[in-house]
Amino acid sequence: MTHPFHPRTGGRILVDQLLAQGVSRVTAIPGESYLAVLDALHDAAIEVVICRNEGGAAMMADAAGKLTGRPGVCFVTRGPGATNAAHGIHIAAQDSTPLILFVGQIDRGMKEREAFQELDYKAVFGSIAKWVVEIDDAARIPELVARAFRVAMQGRPGPVVVALPEDMLLDVAEVADAPRVEPVRLTPDPADMAEVARLVAAAERPFVIVGGSRWDEAGVAAMVEAAERWDLPVGTSLRRTDRFPQSHPNYAGDVGIGQNPALTARIRDADLILLIGGRASEMVTGGYTLLGVPNPAQTLIHVHPGSEELGRVYQPALAIQATPAAFAAALAALPVPSNRPWSAQTRAANAAFHAWTDTPGALPGDFQYGAVMGWLRDRLPEDAIVTNGAGNYSIWVHRYFRYTRFGTQLAPTSGSMGYGIPAAVMAKIMNPGRLVVSFAGDGCFMMNGQEFATAVQYDAPIIVVIIDNGMYGTIRMHQEREYPTRISGTKLKNPDFAAYAVAFGGHGERVTQTEAFAPAFERAVASGKPAILHCLIDPDAITPATTLGAIREAALKRHTL
Repeated sequence: MTHPFHPRTGGRILVDQLLAQGVSRVTAIPGESYLAVLDALHDAAIEVVICRNEGGAAMMADAAGKLTGRPGVCFVTRGPGATNAAHGIHIAAQDSTPLILFVGQIDRGMKEREAFQELDYKAVFGSIAKWVVEIDDAARIPELVARAFRVAMQGRPGPVVVALPEDMLLDVAEVADAPRVEPVRLTPDPADMAEVARLVAAAERPFVIVGGSRWDEAGVAAMVEAAERWDLPVGTSLRRTDRFPQSHPNYAGDVGIGQNPALTARIRDADLILLIGGRASEMVTGGYTLLGVPNPAQTLIHVHPGSEELGRVYQPALAIQATPAAFAAALAALPVPSNRPWSAQTRAANAAFHAWTDTPGALPGDFQYGAVMGWLRDRLPEDAIVTNGAGNYSIWVHRYFRYTRFGTQLAPTSGSMGYGIPAAVMAKIMNPGRLVVSFAGDGCFMMNGQEFATAVQYDAPIIVVIIDNGMYGTIRMHQEREYPTRISGTKLKNPDFAAYAVAFGGHGERVTQTEAFAPAFERAVASGKPAILHCLIDPDAITPATTLGAIREAALKRHTL
């Protein structure tokens, strides 16, 4: 429905477009460049979540986009505000998340003078965002904002940047609102599905990898039905683990960083790969080694909603442009052959997954992170939302936790540090009745730890588990592998993170022993406040499978040969 034509400022027109698109919440760092929008938001039925850094605000919008499938919306000011937000824009780009960043801009009459905080946003964001536009005419706001929503959601989703000249927002125009935008739902061609059935039926060692965005609960349910009917082994790509329940007997494992060597061998030895929704990026393919570039050794069926992704890296035997949920439904409806010679391999793949993940091994130190993850796996409800950023601490989460429902994992496939805390804040604001737990390393937390203040301000009782080993652990691990004993630039001296939580008005505890974690976690939940559990891990315990000492020793032997 459109509003009747009546004079409105650009700021008011913009806010009315957000309402027309169903936006109920935005994140923001205020700026004088878009005061007219802030004024219009004052009277609108839109919650404004004020953050502490533009990067955190953009990451919160990314989390909203991941959870809803519609663009998360973020407002920042010009210049340094926009460049701070670039962190979140890059995450949304590599993660295929719908997001719209509105950026205040200088007055139109000041362009090309290097005015205060002036930037050319098409140049700055052109290689990151799906589309960058600057709105110079208030009457075109409905047209261009509707297009921004469509571009952000359609095909392969991603971020859109919209620049708003300050004086344009004060202009008055008479224009109708644009209607609500829905992305095109791409369904597979019946002839292509018949070819899928033929290729899979002819295979002896098929393997399915699900990933990417544009999934929903119905799509995951259809994928489960298809996997059961065809009895196929299913892996999930890096940080897309909630696309298939890990509790299912057809689940084969997490395809990504620190994955099970048996899973690596299974994918490499497969004669058919059915890749649904994902791009099969560097992290999912072991540096592009599991699938040959450009011609994989396996028969590759690639399903993706973006035509530009089909054949971009790998030349598939069959390319299908379709949303993953629509394809899963079509796959579940296909007639199934009576002979499925791969069924035994499906059981073996699931057994290997459990052997790799059921019982965490012991590592140096009094705090056994693996045992803690095993306890949390049993303790957290199925609808708990778990978030993390990047770092070696996340390997324990990916290996030992179990995601069994769609919409329970928020983590950056881009490998960006600092994501987990802002994502958790947004998840809790959107889902106040669900438990939200965020994992962070000591280095990762300090990237956006200030958003803990946002959690306190908006009464969002997240629980943050900080794994502190006093260093940038991933880089230290690489140093020991490539330049053993020559440590440079990776040591950290950290604050008392429990005291940090209390200083902000939250709950904080320091945990140094495994057995102290469970009661500390329960006290954190009972507090009803945003909480930090500051867990100290032995620096030698660098991954669930090895130690820094072992990596160093192996590297020294290699260097002396």
